[in-house]
Amino acid sequence: MSSPVTAAPVAKKVPQERTHHGDTFVDDYEWLRDKNDPEVIAYLEAENAYTTAATEHLGPLREAIFGEIKSRTQETDLSVPSRMGQWWYYSRSFEGKQYGVHCRCPIDSPDDWTPPVLSADVDIPGEQVLIDGNELAEGHDFLSLGAMSVTRDGTMLAYSVDTKGDERYTLRFKNLETGELLDDEIPGIGAGATWSLDGTHVFYVTVDEAWRPDTVWRHELGTERSADVQVFHEPDERFWVDFDLTRSEKYLAIVIGSKITSEVHYLESSDPEGEFTVVWPREEGVEYGIEHAVVGGEDRFLILHNGVVDGVKAENFTLVDTPVGDPTDQRTLIAHRADARLEYIAAFAGHLVVGYRREALTRLAVWPLTESGYGELRELEFNEELYSVGAGSTPEWHSPLLRLGFTSFITPIRVYDYEIASGALLLRKETPVLGGYEPADYEQHRDWAVAADGTRIPISIVRKTGVADPAGPAPLLLYGYGSYEASIDPEFSVSRLSLLDRGMVFAVAHVRGGGEMGRHWYDTGKMLSKKNTFTDFVSCARHLVDTGHTTPQQMIADGGSAGGLLMGAVANLAPELFAGIITNVPFVDPLTSILDPSLPLTIIEWGEWGNPLADKDVYDYMRSYSPYENVGAHDYPAILAITGLNDTRVLYVEPAKWVAKLRDTKTGDSSLLLKTEMTAGHAGVSGRYERWREVAFEYAWILDTAGV
Repeated sequence: MSSPVTAAPVAKKVPQERTHHGDTFVDDYEWLRDKNDPEVIAYLEAENAYTTAATEHLGPLREAIFGEIKSRTQETDLSVPSRMGQWWYYSRSFEGKQYGVHCRCPIDSPDDWTPPVLSADVDIPGEQVLIDGNELAEGHDFLSLGAMSVTRDGTMLAYSVDTKGDERYTLRFKNLETGELLDDEIPGIGAGATWSLDGTHVFYVTVDEAWRPDTVWRHELGTERSADVQVFHEPDERFWVDFDLTRSEKYLAIVIGSKITSEVHYLESSDPEGEFTVVWPREEGVEYGIEHAVVGGEDRFLILHNGVVDGVKAENFTLVDTPVGDPTDQRTLIAHRADARLEYIAAFAGHLVVGYRREALTRLAVWPLTESGYGELRELEFNEELYSVGAGSTPEWHSPLLRLGFTSFITPIRVYDYEIASGALLLRKETPVLGGYEPADYEQHRDWAVAADGTRIPISIVRKTGVADPAGPAPLLLYGYGSYEASIDPEFSVSRLSLLDRGMVFAVAHVRGGGEMGRHWYDTGKMLSKKNTFTDFVSCARHLVDTGHTTPQQMIADGGSAGGLLMGAVANLAPELFAGIITNVPFVDPLTSILDPSLPLTIIEWGEWGNPLADKDVYDYMRSYSPYENVGAHDYPAILAITGLNDTRVLYVEPAKWVAKLRDTKTGDSSLLLKTEMTAGHAGVSGRYERWREVAFEYAWILDTAGV
């Protein structure tokens, strides 16, 4: 017999007043912020115990779903190798092992461009293990691999690891000729590391107390960290710093950006101790990035920017090229278009790759470089209604092949090589799905909802063939995000099959605040237009009910991080539309966070939400939608909130406070659960089996709540 469900924990109230712009808010649960307080940990553990007891009856379903994910996954497998220098690089996975193993094997000849067909269960001649994640994870509950960067000559490896989930990495160096780990060790840095061309120096970034990447350092191999040179520091707290390398490897780049403004400094990689030069001085509201190309024998910078061209703001970006060292001498290559958002440019010795977005789908084009300049741009075409395509790993500047990745809701990830000379698309691998998966058994399509202001909102829908219409309403999981211009593109999921095969429909509401429909789509879902994100999601949900896809009693809403803000707002705005809401690391107390400049990333975030400290209009607007402040005494759907104690992006205290207030305020008897991963951060648990178990936990709750 199962044990009885214990009573829900009740958090004590410690009223604290917060006053801004004449408005006073009494926060009863701010005391939960101190994770060093044993009483806080005890409360979180009590919530975990309650969640465990309340979901105990789902144990068999969780085990069944975990078994399905495992049985469909080819556990011992390897990726398609990518050539760099004299080696093929790839990763391997092994049955029973949580983490991947990164390896390489030698090329056969300088003209060897076709990736070898390697067998996962056969010894590979000349194979060398670079990093074994399972060895790095020994003695740790969490592991995240940040940098994994090899010198151009292939002799040295720089790699970084985070074993807490707080996104503070330790950088180490390995001699790949001897297997020896060097004494050089640099803790407390950001994830990345970039080598100079000669492999004598490595560049890395550190963060300030607010977790803002703000300083670039240069480390000379074999020296103490105390001798590292500060290359660049960004004092403006609105900006963060990154470090990059052009595809040609000829130029190093310091990339500085805020939410609306950017600046790039460059230096020849062969001169790592030289001085960086600004490409374009920052101009408020103008974002840009650079790539290096050789056109007609001349070094040129390709600059993707959204500045003003001929008196008109290039909202969806334009592409120009300039001589290196003279950014004022511009030539427009791709003009701004209202219906296509330029997203990236990658340069090779003989061609360019252009990534862009049109009609809420990713697009890819190849643009040959000729002796006289630019040839004819060719867009690659695919025959599915919904799909995602993007450039993959092609490290070699002179490669005659371009690596691509392709997937859809019903097509497992495919790896292609595009042959530049012939235009042939060569399939190298399709991710295996065991157990007899047939794409024809599933269907995907695009639908459109209409928002209150008349805007058409795209909805992506995937289901098992024959489910729902014309059979009638079906249980449905509606996912949304809608922030930071992030796009939720079609992607295959092995685990999602456990929902689809049980008759559940999966849908994505491509709400404003995301980037699916271009920069305007983002701009009309942020700052003082943020509520469009929430009302768009509600419009999509109502459309799915009105068109017979589902009913409120069968629909679950899902979103995480900034999508968790969406979930919290929707719970207040239209609780009657959903049977349940599930949210991971939810940003449900945004006003408290954005009012505190000392918290991680807050000042940077002012470019997304506005500055409520300085602007009463922003304060009032955020106060009107913030989920925590607007919890009301009415019936809510069942809610499951999941967080990580070591999260530095959305602190665990936000969902903890939200659940505490909901439990004290809401009416009705719907389930309200909080689950805190005590050794994880923003990305959740690590290790593939632990991730599968977490997915099984969430899916079991979703299916049970939807009445499946």
